Amino acid sequence: MNGHRDWGAPSDEQQPLTWLKGYPIYAAHFIVVVFVASMLVTTILMGFQNYALARWIGFNSELVLEGQVWRVLTYGFWNPPSFGFVADMFMIVWFGRELEKFFGRKKFLFLYGSVYLLTPLLLTAMGVFFPRAMAGETGAFALFIAFATLYPNVPLIFNLLAKWLAFILVGIFTLMAIAAQDHVGLLSLWATSGFAFGFVRYEQGHFTLPRLRLPRKKPNLRVLPDPVVVKKTYLAAPAAKEAATMVEVDALLDKIAKSGIGSLTAKERAKLESAREDLMKRGAGRG
Repeated sequence: MNGHRDWGAPSDEQQPLTWLKGYPIYAAHFIVVVFVASMLVTTILMGFQNYALARWIGFNSELVLEGQVWRVLTYGFWNPPSFGFVADMFMIVWFGRELEKFFGRKKFLFLYGSVYLLTPLLLTAMGVFFPRAMAGETGAFALFIAFATLYPNVPLIFNLLAKWLAFILVGIFTLMAIAAQDHVGLLSLWATSGFAFGFVRYEQGHFTLPRLRLPRKKPNLRVLPDPVVVKKTYLAAPAAKEAATMVEVDALLDKIAKSGIGSLTAKERAKLESAREDLMKRGAGRG
């Protein structure tokens, strides 16, 4: 698999945070503990007909745009008890734990944090024209979509493969939202599911994000003077002439060694004398 990391031996990020009586505890379990605690507090407050906390922590795009930005983070902590809430907790524990084992703790927390914040951020952007409000945990179903993307052929309920079950549930929830005119639920469903699918496919290396290339300042150019060109003939000619003279002198010395100095012609004697004078001048110049 061409992924963004080598999914080989488990790293520390893929190990449990701790152990409880021999049972591994992952970050997904701590998320569930927080939400269960919020459900218990919500139940007590609702029992006393106290909804002040709900009005203070629930998401409202108009209030967020007025500066109450904490609502983007706190909206998920008002959770009345319901079978839907229980199902969400099981999804976080089961599918979240498997995702954490595979991707590691940091990437799992990034995934869940992203799907948790995605809906309120989108609603805030849309709130300028279409004010919206909501409260309650969100993001658990997106973890199931991520799991089904990672393990599409794992059999789940009634031996349905994970990928087919994901298609069926997304379709049913879409129809339910349309029938109830639940625009917030429909937006949250498709945005978080799409992000979870894209996250897994990106980590698997099926696509890459475009890189933002910032314009670079061009360096200031200086006009340099033309280089001085020295003809090779002026440099090579003396050396070539000297090499030719030494070859001729060597030939004349060989001739003297073989036939005596009397065998030299007048022209050859003149060359030999000229070479001797040149050597004496160079010697005087070095001295």
